[in-house]
Amino acid sequence: MTALKAQEGTNAIPGNLHVAEDCRAVSEVLARVGDKWTVLVVSTLGDGPKRFNELRRALGSISQRMLTLTLRGLERDGLVSRTVFPTIPPRVDYELTDLGRSLLEPVKELGLWARRNRPEIQAARQRFDTGTAHLNA
Repeated sequence: MTALKAQEGTNAIPGNLHVAEDCRAVSEVLARVGDKWTVLVVSTLGDGPKRFNELRRALGSISQRMLTLTLRGLERDGLVSRTVFPTIPPRVDYELTDLGRSLLEPVKELGLWARRNRPEIQAARQRFDTGTAHLNA
């Protein structure tokens, strides 16, 4: 295993820990699952299949367009399935796929972590903002 030459003040890391394609892949996935509406839609669908308007009511402030875009993205990524029932009017249900269900636990854990650590993060932000206020003057 070869190490990258360390810049002054940094540690050398093995060359295989930073593969550009892996970084892009991780970034793409994190962009999807880190999105505010994705987290809320996945959490809501964790209770079982929902129709579009059920989801919209459960999410409160989401616009119809944003919910549509979020569901399309989740369907494209294989996290949500869309089932159309041949009724009049047509009924469409959205449900987590197996892959989507596998995301539930990490999403819940991340939410728990955020709630548990929010006060500490807010305090750190306030210390930072107070300490750098003179730089903005």
